[in-house]
Amino acid sequence: MPHRLLPSVDRLLGDPRLKGLGVDSTILKELVREVLKEAREAISRGLTPPESDQLVESVLHRALAILSPTLRGVINATGVIVHTNLGRAPLSQEALLAMEEVCRGYSNLELDLASGERGSRQSHVETLLCRLTGAEGALVVNNNAAAVLLALAALCRGREVLVSRGEAVEIGGGFRIPEVLAQSGARLVDVGTTNRTYLRDYEQAIGPETAAILRVHASNFRIVGFVHRVTLEELAQLAHQRGLLLLDDLGSGCLLETTQFGLAYEPRPQDAIKAGADLVFFSGDKLLGGPQAGIIVGRRTPIEAMRRHPLARAVRIDKANLAALQVTLLHYLRGEALAKVPVWRMIATPLQEVETRARRWAQAIRYATEVRPSLSMVGGGSLPGEGVPTAVLAIPGRGGWVTALAQRLRQGLPPVVGRIEADALILDPRTVPPEQDDDLVQAVRKALKAEL
Repeated sequence: MPHRLLPSVDRLLGDPRLKGLGVDSTILKELVREVLKEAREAISRGLTPPESDQLVESVLHRALAILSPTLRGVINATGVIVHTNLGRAPLSQEALLAMEEVCRGYSNLELDLASGERGSRQSHVETLLCRLTGAEGALVVNNNAAAVLLALAALCRGREVLVSRGEAVEIGGGFRIPEVLAQSGARLVDVGTTNRTYLRDYEQAIGPETAAILRVHASNFRIVGFVHRVTLEELAQLAHQRGLLLLDDLGSGCLLETTQFGLAYEPRPQDAIKAGADLVFFSGDKLLGGPQAGIIVGRRTPIEAMRRHPLARAVRIDKANLAALQVTLLHYLRGEALAKVPVWRMIATPLQEVETRARRWAQAIRYATEVRPSLSMVGGGSLPGEGVPTAVLAIPGRGGWVTALAQRLRQGLPPVVGRIEADALILDPRTVPPEQDDDLVQAVRKALKAEL
């Protein structure tokens, strides 16, 4: 029988090449058994039995795959500043140091150092958020979807929440606002139409079971043309006249004025608080430029109700992200966000500086490249269709060649991610920190050389 030609598990484990791999012995034995099982199945299909060397090489390949981390840093040369697939906002050096400090040992996460009594992790950021937004209170959880879910569960469960049909949107990962509402136990009441919703539509929909009006910012799409949307001030006046909560899901969490960079206006949490919203929700890792977090600011009473809800513990923020968020907020309070927060530093970098770097790349790569005008997109579900003028390095070629080049760059060390546009690989310096320039140039030269 050909099966008898296969070595035993112990014989393969005794091969010198499998010793000293640094893999747990139980895991290594499982890998050997997997390889032998596949070999037996191949023989049953009439294939030639593999040699022992082939089996050992297969085990080695699997073991090395297990030992190699799959989550790794990449060079983002796509020109998308807040790139969801690439981890959204990069953090400032100070934020990274703060995360390292609290994770290296112990911290006063929930200890009041003055009294020696148990404290709240929220105390490290609540005052900062209130000062930046003008809110009475603040609460931070692990992401913005969780923030909205917590508010609906704590404040609206079993009751109705009014949402314009034009705002019953789908967010990242296929999650939809109606589904989030359903999971919270609140009942969705659609108001108005997709493109036009008036104040009277909300007025007519309010009933004895209505708990809140939820406004959802269209952060990753835009409806233009024959449209009408009720202002936040109008909604606040109506909600408060009728004893309802006004909830405003902003999404992006922009604290700076975007029009100063030639971009469209992006609603800010402090503007929503001033307009009368009871609770405002936004992300920490989009235009705020911090770590993943769901931030809630607003009136103290509903904030406290959410703080006491059992779901609050299930979605609470961890110590590492809390440390990074605190430092990020301090950048804004100190007036240094444009210089310290990478997202804003990228947006604010002058075009001439970006173009100079693109030309340096071209000279260093020594290949048939072009420097072209283009746009860097904000991304991350913020300012849909809005971009910042930039200069990019284009490596032209036929479609298949460009696709292969992009793949080699993604699979290199470090991985470089660009974009393909009009039969050229595009690399945008605006989203590449200057300290990564040499690594990018070497990666491109290596990928081009591999093609020759």
